[in-house]
Amino acid sequence: MTSTAATSNFGSPTAPHASGAEPVPGSPDAWSRPGRPDDFGSPVASQGAAGLSGTGRAGAVQGGAGPTGTGVAGAVQGSAGHPGTGGPGAVQGGAGLPGSGPGAWQGGFHRPEHTGPHGAPQAGAQDHPGSPAHSPSGPAQPGVSGPYYAPPGSVSAAPRPPRGRGKVVAGVAALVLAVGGVAGGVGGYVGFQAAEDSRPVTNALNQTPPAQQSSDAPAGSTEQVAQKVLPTVVQVQVNGGAGSGFTLSSDGLVLTNNHVVESAAGGGPIKVQLQDGRSFDAKIVGRDPTSDLAVVKVEDVSGLPTAELGNSGDLRIGQQVVAVGSPFDLNGTVTSGIVSSLNRPVRAGGQQGGVDTVLNAIQTDAAINPGNSGGPLVNMRGQVVGINSAIYSPNSSQSSQGGSVGIGFAIPIDQARRTAKELSETGKANQTVLGVQVGDAPEGGAVVRDVTAGGAAAAAGVKSGDVITKFGDRPIDTSDSLVAAVRSRAPGEKVQLTIGGNRTVEVTLGSQPVEVR
Repeated sequence: MTSTAATSNFGSPTAPHASGAEPVPGSPDAWSRPGRPDDFGSPVASQGAAGLSGTGRAGAVQGGAGPTGTGVAGAVQGSAGHPGTGGPGAVQGGAGLPGSGPGAWQGGFHRPEHTGPHGAPQAGAQDHPGSPAHSPSGPAQPGVSGPYYAPPGSVSAAPRPPRGRGKVVAGVAALVLAVGGVAGGVGGYVGFQAAEDSRPVTNALNQTPPAQQSSDAPAGSTEQVAQKVLPTVVQVQVNGGAGSGFTLSSDGLVLTNNHVVESAAGGGPIKVQLQDGRSFDAKIVGRDPTSDLAVVKVEDVSGLPTAELGNSGDLRIGQQVVAVGSPFDLNGTVTSGIVSSLNRPVRAGGQQGGVDTVLNAIQTDAAINPGNSGGPLVNMRGQVVGINSAIYSPNSSQSSQGGSVGIGFAIPIDQARRTAKELSETGKANQTVLGVQVGDAPEGGAVVRDVTAGGAAAAAGVKSGDVITKFGDRPIDTSDSLVAAVRSRAPGEKVQLTIGGNRTVEVTLGSQPVEVR
């Protein structure tokens, strides 16, 4: 397929354009391209060594305050703690009962200290049923004074005390109990306060610091991944800006984005800074604008730790990942998140008037910012599964550069591995092509506008006007999605195309050398 693309600009915010460069959307000297049929207005901001960012459609998500609510009156009244009404001693406005009216609180998201007033018990005497001058129950024995006893197991009513005297005795007893209760409460409170005042005072500043953690980081944790990956991540510096990269070989081969080093392609200086702070000169071995990849060689080094490459083909949405790089010149920054989506077609703007790059990207919510470009996206085994390359940045403008909003994109390592090997061995890369030029079909799919004579599509019987709706098992809804799908495969692979609703043809994908300007 003959569809060219350029690189995203995704480095630190201070890089200038090379002379004659065509600005990137969203950069300080942003430009627009009205009327370009191949410019799909993707909201992806590509940001790179030259410090440029792109913009797209605004995508702000606005939140609202949490709802508040009211409840019914929550007062609990009555003696002995039962709900209802009662006389003195009722507990009113108990803590934690939502409601309206006196003593109630209104629901909502407040701090704990704003949950509402807490009611307190009201002091007062309680009536106690019965007289303290009870006599044991038993059969009456006329003419005999003293206590009465019932036989074991029998139940009989207790004799009533003499009229008049019993009421007086009961009243006196109740008064004694009330006075005793108040006195006991006062005495208990005084004793409690005395005990509180006598407790020893503790102070965290006087405590012995805990022993330093000496155990290894748990396997599969972000900490363990960071310990493994950080020594292999470098900062790639060019005139006025910087990006990231990671070591492929112990003698200094480093994989990064093309847009990170593109401004130095004419012979400008490149520095590579290691995690230990050492800095070395480097030179470009090869670069591929169509895949936004480049290999540089650090000079006069040996024994460097190298990254472990994983498989991007077995990634799953929701899988945890970690991004490492140098956002805004902050070397060795580690962020974590998940795989948000896979096979995302992303059109990222190029530098120096170059054409756009269409990525078959891994989408992640791990924070990726200007300067992260070229750094690794790794799984929880510390294996590289992608190269961080672009972000969606709706907050970018001509005067400011946007940052992470939780939508970042990385080149899958399965695609990058093949290109990096070609670049490191020959200095050039081959691009997978279908042999067609396509546009967006009005009802979805990629409409074929031109077929390259002798190309893969022509050999399979594809004609101008055909609408490609599937590439293998992958649905095709735009021309970008077809470009991304083709570039995710290697030259020579056989793929079934679905044309229209039910026609299928098998094509053997071709290749062509990438021309670097």
